[in-house]
Amino acid sequence: MIIGYARTSTADQEAGLEAQVRDLEAAGADKVFSEQVSATKKRDELNSAIDYLRDDDVLVVTKLDRLARSIRDLMEIVERVRARGAALRILAMDLDTGSATGKLMLGILGSVAEFEREIMLERQREGIAKAKAEGKYKGRAPTARRKANDVLRLLGEGLTEAAVGEALGISRSSVQRIKRDQSCSLGSTSG
Repeated sequence: MIIGYARTSTADQEAGLEAQVRDLEAAGADKVFSEQVSATKKRDELNSAIDYLRDDDVLVVTKLDRLARSIRDLMEIVERVRARGAALRILAMDLDTGSATGKLMLGILGSVAEFEREIMLERQREGIAKAKAEGKYKGRAPTARRKANDVLRLLGEGLTEAAVGEALGISRSSVQRIKRDQSCSLGSTSG
């Protein structure tokens, strides 16, 4: 049986998810598992797809980056697929781990993809550092801290930290940080 897996990182990428599903079905997928979640988060549908595999099944994905976020993650997924008696096929690379050559190529290509990602992140960090040095990069605006007065007012009204966070659309940790900052500034002015 051919089992397909499709993933996009965000719900904004609906067309990309539909295109993956279409390509997987065109490749003969009998069943397709799909989800919209970052590769760094828990991927329930990927786990379900792997659990669904039986001897001689093939897990098919359109591209390598839809499956794994690092070479370590890729190798763990490949091992889980192999343990189920199945193989992995990546359409964009015309790669099938059912053969020794396919397994070798997957390891090499996975390493290259991870290397490219690390280089991209390094360039991004360098670009941000340069922009900061030139005063052109300010970073993300501290949205929660702009709500400090509202946070303190709601806490003063007796709401819990969780309720304040929910009411203002910020995290509980942001509420705690504002509360802590307020305590520190009061402590420094009273002494």
